[in-house]
Amino acid sequence: PLPARRMQGAGKALHELLVSAQRRGCLTAGVYESAKLMNVDPDNVAFCVLATDEEDEGDIALQIHFTLIQAFCCENDIDIVRVNDVGKLAAIVGPSEESGEPRDLHCILITNPNEDGWKDSALEKLNLFCEESRNVNDWVPTITLPE
Repeated sequence: PLPARRMQGAGKALHELLVSAQRRGCLTAGVYESAKLMNVDPDNVAFCVLATDEEDEGDIALQIHFTLIQAFCCENDIDIVRVNDVGKLAAIVGPSEESGEPRDLHCILITNPNEDGWKDSALEKLNLFCEESRNVNDWVPTITLPE
């Protein structure tokens, strides 16, 4: 596995990316919403986050969704990470703006904004982190979000 400070850097970068993507309206939350988007517009997906809490470990349906999403991301060269704390994600992403309902945060996609030449340094850091992880055969690295 990669050294701890790389992990911390990745956690910070993920936090930044989620905040900026949400601000720009480039964040899609939910397993079904994500699957739908991947079917319709795979080229627009820039990054994928899968999240579970301990009680999700026994959720077979969710694990099947994850397997399919991971396969899709691999086929389409979309970087993908796992987060083991849905609560922390909820604190960053929060409820849906439209309905105020809590969102399904088991899968979050970051899509490319329509602005040309938009470069997100946090996304670049995460792409690099994923690349380094793949070099040590960790295809879906787990990131810990900062406290």
